[in-house]
Amino acid sequence: MALTMNDMDRFEAFMPRLEAIAYRLLGSASDAEDAVQDTFLRWQAADIDRIEVPEAWLTKVLTNLCLNQLTSARARRETYVGQWLPEPLLAGDPMLGPADTAEQRESVSYAVLRLMERLSPNERVVYVLREAFDYPHRRIAEILDITEASCQQIFHRAKKHVADGKARADIDEAAARRIVEEFLAAATSGRTEPLVRLLTDDAISIGDGGGKVPARAKAFEGAVAVATFMRGLFKPGKAKRTIAGGSAEVYATTANNAPAVVAVVNGRIIGVMCLQVTGDGIATILNQVNPDKLERATARWAASDHGAPLFTAF
Repeated sequence: MALTMNDMDRFEAFMPRLEAIAYRLLGSASDAEDAVQDTFLRWQAADIDRIEVPEAWLTKVLTNLCLNQLTSARARRETYVGQWLPEPLLAGDPMLGPADTAEQRESVSYAVLRLMERLSPNERVVYVLREAFDYPHRRIAEILDITEASCQQIFHRAKKHVADGKARADIDEAAARRIVEEFLAAATSGRTEPLVRLLTDDAISIGDGGGKVPARAKAFEGAVAVATFMRGLFKPGKAKRTIAGGSAEVYATTANNAPAVVAVVNGRIIGVMCLQVTGDGIATILNQVNPDKLERATARWAASDHGAPLFTAF
């Protein structure tokens, strides 16, 4: 069935929210785009005049598509090379979605996206729709074809699972930049002690190379181990320049509403390092270097004004 201009406008008006929901559910911008495109194809084929509430219909279709992807993604990640981390989104990316409340900002943080991997597909849907988009339990229950009481129970269980694994400070952009600058100054000082002081005692560092870029399969654990690794990571070396394709320009920014380090070689992002900060210091360093998960970030970087680099690494 051919879409009218009004039908197209209605879909396009709601598309940013669909993308933001799909990204939170899947942890992948490319998968989220695919899910939204499939939703559009179903919208195009539907008898739209009989759809009473387009927003509810589109959300349900998208959610079901994401549920199918989540089920298959679990199987794919069992064979994934090394650690799996979400795809990072840089500051201002519309796929980050609403950021009016601390809950909305936190729901798309790199740390929480990683924690949501522990949830069942239904738990993840309920958590995202309720916590990030404030959908009433009644509407979420209709989307999942469950009772409202079951939806409430799933939400409380999901929220507890996520809360048990996080302890994060809500940080504005200026504070994020100061944290990154202090972190980089310590990491490039040539000594581990300044960096250890910035880290929590139980700090961890995780890297995702997807088997395409060298990344340790096991996380570094403990402040000293993490600081030692970071000192070595930022130490200049010919082998690093060869792997990276040149010397990397290093910038301070935010990704997924958290302090982040971005490394760029010849206009291409080769790494995004997200810092999870608590009241006690930097607790988690999540380093995305899989090139397949940096394409959107690179495109956004090329179209934005990011200022001068802090320094050139390697």
